Amino acid sequence: MAAPTAPFSRFEWMIAWRYLRARRAEGGVSVMTWISLVGITLAVAALIITLAVRAGFRAEFVDTILGANAHVTVYSSTHVTESGQVTRTLEDYEAMAERVRAVPGVTRVAPLVKGQVMASHTDRNSGVEVFGITLENLKTIPRIAESDQTQGDIDRLDEGIAIGSGVARTLGVGVGDRVKLISPNGVKTPFGTSLRSNAYEVVYIFSAGRYDIDRTRVYMPFAEAQSYFNREGLADELEVMVEAPEHVDRMMLDLIRAGGDKALLWTWRDASGAYLKALDVEDTVMFVLMSVLVLIASMNIISGLVMLVKNKGRDIGILRTMGLTEGSILRVFFLCGALVGLVGTIGGVILGCLFAIYFDPILAFVNGASGGEVWDASIRGIYRLPAVLRAQDVLTAIALSLGLSFIVTIFPARRAARMNPVEALRYE
Repeated sequence: MAAPTAPFSRFEWMIAWRYLRARRAEGGVSVMTWISLVGITLAVAALIITLAVRAGFRAEFVDTILGANAHVTVYSSTHVTESGQVTRTLEDYEAMAERVRAVPGVTRVAPLVKGQVMASHTDRNSGVEVFGITLENLKTIPRIAESDQTQGDIDRLDEGIAIGSGVARTLGVGVGDRVKLISPNGVKTPFGTSLRSNAYEVVYIFSAGRYDIDRTRVYMPFAEAQSYFNREGLADELEVMVEAPEHVDRMMLDLIRAGGDKALLWTWRDASGAYLKALDVEDTVMFVLMSVLVLIASMNIISGLVMLVKNKGRDIGILRTMGLTEGSILRVFFLCGALVGLVGTIGGVILGCLFAIYFDPILAFVNGASGGEVWDASIRGIYRLPAVLRAQDVLTAIALSLGLSFIVTIFPARRAARMNPVEALRYE
């Protein structure tokens, strides 16, 4: 008695390869094979591109938050001053800043004075938020001091103000122009509080990479902001930067202790947590939808193999009478479907990775072809849509595609293996 052959022997690969190459006139289903191959390739490429774009959008969105805003804001609860005024300002901000700066993991602490005013130039007006900050602290904010799109000299902050590119565009000003800032909380007189209006030279124009920041933010020297907003000797809050902003929650207890009894904390996750959670939900939904697309493409393998089994019924009967076992027949047709899934997956990975790598020029071409801005920063918040190709996303797409391709291949392969050779050769 002949010894059983080893699984996936050379002759099983040879038969499977011949069946895949066979033309329709020879009993093959080459058209269906190509349809399955192309479908899986496009589905895998679409899944990789989607994951890369979603990862890029999230990375750019978080980077613009962390690069231009405080990782943690320390401010005071409402309290009554010795003069009877209800306020939330920090009187001992320098001592508090030293205590917070000593917390392990803190990289920078900057006292801030903040206020909302009306910016005016000629006949143009815009509501802006003024940040009073020292030059040394401003130069440590990456998205402000290290931006690729800047005008003027940041070292001249003590001589004027720094404004966002959106503010400059709205007001129609450039470096060297003077902008009037009007605050409703000005000088207090016996007749009430008068408006305060001061004109400042624009010495620096920055682009932080976020539309809402560039559209509303103005930086003013800290001492000037104290005088302008009636905060002599006071600060509104402390801007804290940490080494690991993704794990800022682990530092909350130490920061509260350093801030004191009246200290309150507001992290970047508190400010953008709802949006980040919405991104997580959207990422999950997009992955599920793209997975369904891969499943649908894999289903084409079933159609092709069912037709192949039907056309090769006579061959199956002959192979069975020659001594091939059900397991050998199953493996032959499993290889037919698995090879289609494997080649399609490889093609999809190559196509998807190339698309992600050259995403910027492709998006620029689409913008040019459409005659307008496909990516509207005023709606989406950031100016560019990058694609970040991550190994885990590519491996996920490969595992999903191969897994589905192998699973759906089993059913028609089992049907071929269980075919009765007598019935297959009855009418031959």
